[in-house]
Amino acid sequence: MTRRLFPLSALLLGSLFLLIAGGINGLILPIRGLSEGFSAFSLGLLGTGWAAGYVLGCIYTPVLVAGAGHIRMFSVLAATAAIVLLLSAMFPSPWVWIPLRGVSGFCFAGAAMIVESWLNEEVDSSIRGQVFGTYTMINLAGSTGGQLLLIGADVSTAWYFMLGAIFYCLALIPTAISTRRAPAPLFEVKLKLLQLWQNSPVAVFAVLMIGISNGGFAALAPVYAQRIGLNLTTIVLFSSLPILAGAAAQIPVGRASDRFDRRKVLVLTALIAIAAGSGFLFMQPETANANLLLGAALGAMIYAMYPIVVAHANDHARPGDYITTSGGLLLVFGIGSIIGPFIGGLAITLSGPLALFVTMMGAHLLILLFSIWRILRREKPDMADKGIFQNIPPARHSTPETGVLAGGQGPD
Repeated sequence: MTRRLFPLSALLLGSLFLLIAGGINGLILPIRGLSEGFSAFSLGLLGTGWAAGYVLGCIYTPVLVAGAGHIRMFSVLAATAAIVLLLSAMFPSPWVWIPLRGVSGFCFAGAAMIVESWLNEEVDSSIRGQVFGTYTMINLAGSTGGQLLLIGADVSTAWYFMLGAIFYCLALIPTAISTRRAPAPLFEVKLKLLQLWQNSPVAVFAVLMIGISNGGFAALAPVYAQRIGLNLTTIVLFSSLPILAGAAAQIPVGRASDRFDRRKVLVLTALIAIAAGSGFLFMQPETANANLLLGAALGAMIYAMYPIVVAHANDHARPGDYITTSGGLLLVFGIGSIIGPFIGGLAITLSGPLALFVTMMGAHLLILLFSIWRILRREKPDMADKGIFQNIPPARHSTPETGVLAGGQGPD
């Protein structure tokens, strides 16, 4: 296996550097913003800007790559992301950071799509699952590792802004010097809401709510942690551990959804997420350990929901529509991720840090109620028609090309 992965090492290394940079970028801004006295609402808008840029990147990158080519476009996107991060250090203002964060989201989505497209072109069906599993592990290690680098950071300096920019620049080197052939054109996804809704109403509604919940939590978890008086190390861990817990939870949750009606598993995960959110509201934990424990429980559920929804939608999709379905749901998730930080930031500004969990619980309650209603109206698919649950990276780090790489449109 190692011998067969070695030719892909340049692409995987570039992806690792990209994810490390993204992890640093995504966490240094709210932490530095808090030290500068930015409002929770403006910090929420950072998440909104990033999600909007990410969605646009997923839509328009295939067009840009068709004109400029994969290597040149990847270099442009990685370099632009580095420049944007350095500009953020030079101009510490939320109204400068919000549009810059949108540009960063666009660049990150586009660069990830190019790497995934390239990997897909180089992988045959015999090792596709292993390559995708390796890529997913690199995705998780890079994004969380980048965040963990901020433990003990002096956020008053530009040092970590420069470190993130360095990793963005490092990401373009392996692909720039690679001798691998350029891949086929990128997969172009279009948002066909009516078709998605007719295929699976639960999937469309739930993935929108998941985007609102997860987008708000990803953007504002550091704000909550800082507002209740946690130190920097705990703030970093509070942002990272939920992602790790969500990755671990995908294994048992996935097995359960393969055996039972996925909608019922979704209901159960929503219930547990509501219980974890309620723990924050009723216990109002103040210690680091209590917050990390509740945060891990919450993350285990909210980051395992998205793959359930994708698998459920694909159970009902027509043959040949699996990649289109997954890509469309990703864009719906992105729309939710635009809304979530806006609502969450406004709620924290008006009612305090615990309001973040009220907004999340509202989204999870709507998932629960709508899923139960659909269970009563539509029979579950036959076991023979169900696909296999697949562990995928957190949706905010997935692109339409992630589904292509996982689903198999590469050469056989």
